[in-house]
Parts: sequence; C-alpha cells; structure tokens
Amino acid sequence: MSYFGTDGIRGKFGELPITPEFALKLGFAAGKVLKQLSPKTKPIVVLGKDTRLSGYILEAALQAGLNAAGVYVHLLGPLPTPAIAHLTRALHANLGIVISASHNPYFDNGIKFFSDEGKKLPDAIQEAINQELENDIVIEDNANLGKSVRVKDANGRYIEFCKSTFPYHFNLRHLKIVVDCAHGAAYSVGPAVFRELGAKVIALYNEPTGLNINENCGSTHPGNLQKAVVAHQADLGIAFDGDADRVVLVDRHGNLVDGDAILYILATQASTKPAGIVGTVMSNMALELALEKAQVPFVRAKVGDRYVLQALEDNHWVIGGEPSGHILTLDKSTTGDAIIAALQVLTVMVEQDKALDELITDFKLLPNVLVNVRLEEMYDPFAVPALVVEFDKAETQLKGRGRILIRKSGTEPVIRVMVEGDNQQEVTDLANHLADQVRQNANA
Repeated sequence: MSYFGTDGIRGKFGELPITPEFALKLGFAAGKVLKQLSPKTKPIVVLGKDTRLSGYILEAALQAGLNAAGVYVHLLGPLPTPAIAHLTRALHANLGIVISASHNPYFDNGIKFFSDEGKKLPDAIQEAINQELENDIVIEDNANLGKSVRVKDANGRYIEFCKSTFPYHFNLRHLKIVVDCAHGAAYSVGPAVFRELGAKVIALYNEPTGLNINENCGSTHPGNLQKAVVAHQADLGIAFDGDADRVVLVDRHGNLVDGDAILYILATQASTKPAGIVGTVMSNMALELALEKAQVPFVRAKVGDRYVLQALEDNHWVIGGEPSGHILTLDKSTTGDAIIAALQVLTVMVEQDKALDELITDFKLLPNVLVNVRLEEMYDPFAVPALVVEFDKAETQLKGRGRILIRKSGTEPVIRVMVEGDNQQEVTDLANHLADQVRQNANA
C-alpha cells in the first residue's frame, strides 16, 4: 500500500494515516532509509510545521521516530513550507519534513518531504520509505540514537533569504501593504519581510490559535482583505494560504489579482522577458492569448505544482504557476513561495513606478464557469460517444474565442465541467448544457 499522494501524505488528524502512531513509524522508516543511504554518518533532518494544533503532536511523534532510527533532527517550529525547503539546503540536511495541510481546515494535517536539494523527494526514496513502513520498529543499538536541537535563528535566516530576492537598490518605503497571514505559517515572517524592506505593513489574521488557520481568511477567502485594502487606502494587499506556498494579491481598488495575473505581470511587465511560462489546464485562456501576443512561449501542465515544476525543468524555464496562486520562480527558490512571488511583483511595481492595477490594465480574464457534477458512481465521460460529440460541438463553437475542460476529480466522485469564452451568457449556457449531458449519461 502506498501512503503517499501527489503532495505527500494528507488526511484528517486522528484518522489513518495522520495519527501519532503512524507519524512515529513514518519518522522511523524515513530515518532507516536515510541511514541506508548514508551508512557512515548520522543523517540530519530539518522539521517544520504550520500553526495547526495537531502539528505539535505530529512533530513530537516524527521527531521520536527519527531519533530512534539514529537521525539528528533540527526543529524549525512554525515556518512556511518553502522556508523548510530553503533551510534543508542551507543547513546541509539530508531531508526536510513539513507538517502542514496547506489551505485545508485546521482538523486536517499532512506530512511532506523535501530532498537535500530542497526539491520534491525523488520517487525512489519515497518508495523506499513506503516499503520500510511495512517493518516493525526495532532499536538495534542504543548508542546510535539521534537527538534533536531547536534552530533558534530559523525565522531570521528565512527572512534574510526572502529579502535577498528583492533588488538591493530598491525599497518599499513608499508603499502601504495589508498582509493577510491566514493565521498560518507566515504569521510572523510574512509581515517582517515587507517591513524590513521599508513598507508600512498592516498585518491581518496573524494571531494563530491552532484552530483558526485558513478560517475565512487567507488566499482562499480574500474578501476581508479586499475590504481592508480599500478601508486603509493601501497600495495593495497580499494574502497567503496556511503554509504560505500560495499567494493572491489585491490592488488599491480592492480587486483580486490571482495567479494568472501574477504570471502575466512577471512575463510581460518585468524588465527581463522570461524564456517561457508554464501554466496548468486551469489557467485562463486570457493568459495564453496575452503571452502569445507578447511572444512568450506558454505550455500547460496538469493541475498540481509537481507537474508545473516538471514542465519547467523539461523546458529549462524558471517561471510557472496556477490560478490559485502557487507561483514558482526557480531562479529564486526551489519550490512555490508566496512571499518570494509577492516580492517579484513588487520588484516590477518599483522598477516600473506603477501601481499594481496599472500593470494589468491590458489583462482581462475571460468569463469562466465551472460546474461540478456530483455522481453516485464515477465514470469516464470520454468513453461515451454521445458525450464526445457534445464536447466536440462546444469546442468548435468556441474555437479561437474560448475552450472547454472536462476532467474527473481525483478525490471524489465529481466530474468538473469548465467553459471559458468571450461571452458570459454563452459560457454559462454552454457549461450548464454540458453538465446536464454529463449528468444524464451517468443515469443512463
């Protein structure tokens, strides 16, 4: 059985596999694999988490398992996921582990691994850990146990790293920024980065209780941030998700600036044009058309930062992301980093001496309608000839003006029907029509 999904191991705390018992065994299994890879040294693992209450329990269990396997653990405390990736490299650790369920509610949690390069764990090592989980915990030599230390300057190290991605001859002294920390991992370091670069910062949702992470705040619920930017007459707003690997922005008028718009800015408004941009199948067609006009190559990957990263590496490009705000800038960081992505947009604002909304004056998202068709039992819509005919008709109708996307959910019996186009009513009608067809064929 494989416990790993596309982004580590995730679930509701207290239910397998997110239990203290499993975390203990997972730590031991990961430690055993590291010992096999480095038999002559005691491996080092850096361990960080977001602000969920359950993170303390999982941290202790993982730490115990790793120590039992003979591994030294460097405890980082609550820090963004990309901070753990960076510090894995900076501290020359053999492995990085993050305890987080990202933008999910507080009762969920997850465990994700980074390689010694601060990248996704290679499949071979992940599979070796998975195999080791089948074995019992056996302490072979008490003299070879590992121990744990707390890294006292972890926050400062990461803050300085983020600041290093912003041009040294620029500053943010003329900007007022509202920062929504989602009561999550960036509650401390997020506002600090922008303050230390000179901005006047108004921090929101930066008082985590362990139970309020992502609750009506952060990048998945930016409504209150939009109101706050206008109320404070700020220049922009920045919203992170719970583990601060996603970011969305808000302009001075309270308008949302999503991941597609961020990619547009970095691709067309920065002083240096990138070699190409990677989006996903969910990226709005407006981005594709705008990049085509700007003569910037664009490719779509499957949904998920793992696939965006793979496409970037395949094409030897550095900038990619998703509409949700998961932005990768591989010339700055090895993984998606919300703070660093925001700093790259701020760099463009400063060098162009323009407000955020002025950078996207010519960028308008096409109307987009997504209908989720919930089924009693999943089926493949492309295996039904009559449905394929309907999909082809819709694509022909929208050719050059829009597109359709039909995809099965990977986690629930739902088929997602998305239609984009240049006419809101047409898009709405077409999405509802196709969803009805999918629904009817499920009952046929």
